Amino acid sequence: MTVFSMADSVVSVVSDLSRQMAPETRFARLLQALLEAFPCDAAALLQLTDSVLYPLATRGLSDDTSGRTFVVEEHPRFAHILMSREPVRFMADSELPDPYDGLIDEVDEPLHIHDCMGVALYIDELPWGVLTLDALAPGTFDGIDPLELRAFVRLTEASIRVCELIQSLQKRFNHEHEHEVAQVLIADLGRTEIIGDSPTIKAMLRELDVVATSDLSVLITGETGVGKELVARHIHAASARTDAPLVYVNCAALPENLVESELFGHTRGAFSGADGARTGKFELAHGGTLFLDEIGEMPLAMQPKLLRALQSGEVQRVGSDRFHQVDVRIIAATNRDLAQEVAEGRFRADLYHRLSVYPIQVPPLRERGRDILRLAGYFLELNRRRLGLRSLRLDSGAREALLAYDWPGNVRELEHLLSRAVLRLKADAGSGGRIQSLTAGLLDLPVARITESESPIAHQTLVSGSEARSLREATDLFQRNLIIECLARQGRNRAAAARELGLDPGNFSRLLKRLQIDTAEVESLA
Repeated sequence: MTVFSMADSVVSVVSDLSRQMAPETRFARLLQALLEAFPCDAAALLQLTDSVLYPLATRGLSDDTSGRTFVVEEHPRFAHILMSREPVRFMADSELPDPYDGLIDEVDEPLHIHDCMGVALYIDELPWGVLTLDALAPGTFDGIDPLELRAFVRLTEASIRVCELIQSLQKRFNHEHEHEVAQVLIADLGRTEIIGDSPTIKAMLRELDVVATSDLSVLITGETGVGKELVARHIHAASARTDAPLVYVNCAALPENLVESELFGHTRGAFSGADGARTGKFELAHGGTLFLDEIGEMPLAMQPKLLRALQSGEVQRVGSDRFHQVDVRIIAATNRDLAQEVAEGRFRADLYHRLSVYPIQVPPLRERGRDILRLAGYFLELNRRRLGLRSLRLDSGAREALLAYDWPGNVRELEHLLSRAVLRLKADAGSGGRIQSLTAGLLDLPVARITESESPIAHQTLVSGSEARSLREATDLFQRNLIIECLARQGRNRAAAARELGLDPGNFSRLLKRLQIDTAEVESLA
């Protein structure tokens, strides 16, 4: 192996020291550099924990090696390596069994390793693990320069030290915040712009502008998938607390016996498993906003303690006699009818009134008219960038299908549906340079099924000559007859018919025009 190759490997390892990467990636790159610098068929990095060596990375060994553990006292070669501060070599005639025999990768029979070398690794003068090199041919390691090997061992120890330092800092950061950043602080981790200009969204945005600048508690209500979390982000971003954290708590995901600890924290030894003190979400949100999502799932027994914290601004950690004063703005969200929950005794009335000082109702997607297409454009652009497509659009049939659907899953359903459709399109058309169009067929929207007894005219018309119709023609015909029957039942009242069909009135009027439905047709069915 040339000096130049050794230098390249050293440069590779040194450059990795300044880069942040996952431990498994760092160690895999380290072993790759080792194989490029020294002649060997396999290498492994193993960490010592309680007299057991655990493989962290392997190269040239079979895949199952990574799932094995090596008890030091059962493997005398490993014991010999760990007792020495110098590289230890085992010749082909060594009587000590090799732990890697039969584990060399990409060979058809279980060949024995004939040249072996190992080095003990030390961090802060304490044994950390071992680095091993193995070869099938005897004498492979005769030409290794001991100085070069020692230099690489020092680099290996430096890489381990850097990795442990990064993990320690991350652990300390997580401990201070008691949660992963992506789960706790959702401020600035996602968009706060609410897309849409329908009358219902404009009215809601005006309400948000009014309440955002205050410190009033806000209760966000709406169906599942309408974007209540996005509304909470919007309020926080427009408030005077925008530079402070927005702390997220999913009340539905908390085990009942841990709710108090999650919200208020606990002291060490407060209960079984409390190995250390923990800061609660109220304290983490001090100066900022606490977002209590799915507040309707809060256990009834916990509600008085939550109410007291909201009233006094004081929280008490589990197991502590001290109170901590907090300054927190509360935003809560639910898809339940909390007033009904109060009436049925499942939610405290005083807590409900404390949370709903300023209620905000998020409209369902079916009431937002052509906002559906604006949102579709947003999600399509996200998918286009993520999948590396040059151009992505909706054809007219897809647009009409999106507008006609009632979206029981709201914005979340729209997002997931479009993601699936784009994947189908990419699979069918590849990632070519031409403009790629999503069709109604790719959207695969659920189609309402209707029996002959429920709609004899629609059934008869669709069956008659259906073989000669395209999907678009059949869909239009189905919609046309369904709307005519609905108008007839509602005495030609367009608003009532739109409500029955779950459509926005403006969208319904445009649909009537496109399908050329007039009063005479409705009267003929009355």
